[in-house]
Amino acid sequence: MNRSRSVTYFLAAGSAGLALLMVKYPATAVNASLQGLQLWWNKVFPALFPFFVLSELMIGFGVVTFAGVLLEPVMRPLFKVPGIGGFVFMMGLISGFPAGARITARLYEEKKLTKIEAERLSSFTNFSNPLFLFSVTAVGFFHQAVLGIVFALAHYTGNIGVGLMMRFYKSGKSSPVKERDSRSVFSKALRSMHAERLNRYQPFGKTLGDAVTSSVSILLTIGGFIALFSMVNQLMIQIGVSGLLEKAFGSLLGMIGFAPELGSAAVPGIFELTIGALQIGGSPAPLTERVVLASALLGFCGFSIQAQAVSILSQAGLSAKPFLIGRLFHAFFSGVAALFLYRFFHINEKLKNEPSFALSPQPGFFSNTGLSIGPLVTVSVLLIFIMILLNRMMAAMHRK
Repeated sequence: MNRSRSVTYFLAAGSAGLALLMVKYPATAVNASLQGLQLWWNKVFPALFPFFVLSELMIGFGVVTFAGVLLEPVMRPLFKVPGIGGFVFMMGLISGFPAGARITARLYEEKKLTKIEAERLSSFTNFSNPLFLFSVTAVGFFHQAVLGIVFALAHYTGNIGVGLMMRFYKSGKSSPVKERDSRSVFSKALRSMHAERLNRYQPFGKTLGDAVTSSVSILLTIGGFIALFSMVNQLMIQIGVSGLLEKAFGSLLGMIGFAPELGSAAVPGIFELTIGALQIGGSPAPLTERVVLASALLGFCGFSIQAQAVSILSQAGLSAKPFLIGRLFHAFFSGVAALFLYRFFHINEKLKNEPSFALSPQPGFFSNTGLSIGPLVTVSVLLIFIMILLNRMMAAMHRK
């Protein structure tokens, strides 16, 4: 039996089995899907939409080209990608999953990256955003603000390590290095940005409309994945598969000297990152082990986020293998880095269950405001999206 046929049978059996579970446990499936959609509606859409639109506008106005010229001397020698890879790296770091994959795919579609460069770049521009690392994970789940520095440094160091390793991915197939220009790099970058804007010129309204529709389309896909994996996770718990995985993972952790009970906390995070980080933070295991495992999980980022990125890359015609390989190595590098950083910062183990008032994870004014504004932002953007689509449909009908 060839590999292609095996994949076909596996996918068919998996989808049929999932459908049967949905029929047998309809309440579990519906409630889990609603929880996933609520997360997308309240948090994910409002958080990612501005960054997606901004990245589209920056591509359209030549800012990416400007950054690419400036960063070429750094990105090319280190990671074997063009200078615009530095722009993707920073935007991915600031905005979080799956912005790195999204911007990489767009730059490949714009022919600013070769296929190999785009696949190489996608492997090390997948980040958790700083707010999640510092506020949610360190303060909310672990009750120690100083751990935010550990998580962030381990996370960023791990991705840089992946980038240095993946520079050898199909290393003989990179685009040719451009000759150095004797003129000022900054002035050259400005000229390149201006030329790019003129080359792509279209009315601002059209550019903004394209940015909105493209961003909303991707976010709708992301919402579907969040709902799907939320449902799959709960169904796996319902039929006991998660319990078996937790025991197996706990045994593996025990073999490397970690507390086996961490298996029950980490396995949910393999499907959905936030749930896993929450349960690891509340585990009675030693703090060192929890920090290392949480850092590894942040690098792995969970099947839900991986599926979102794979979908984006696949739609652009890019292979997801470098991205998926990168997640495994990111988990390993981040875990190792977290172990050294934990010892370097001399984290106080005694404070792990004694959060101070200042570090209290209870919702404050800003988090409550975010909860109330989030759905409003989502509704407003979706209405604008619908109006833009209707306007374009009517314009197309008039042209006919």
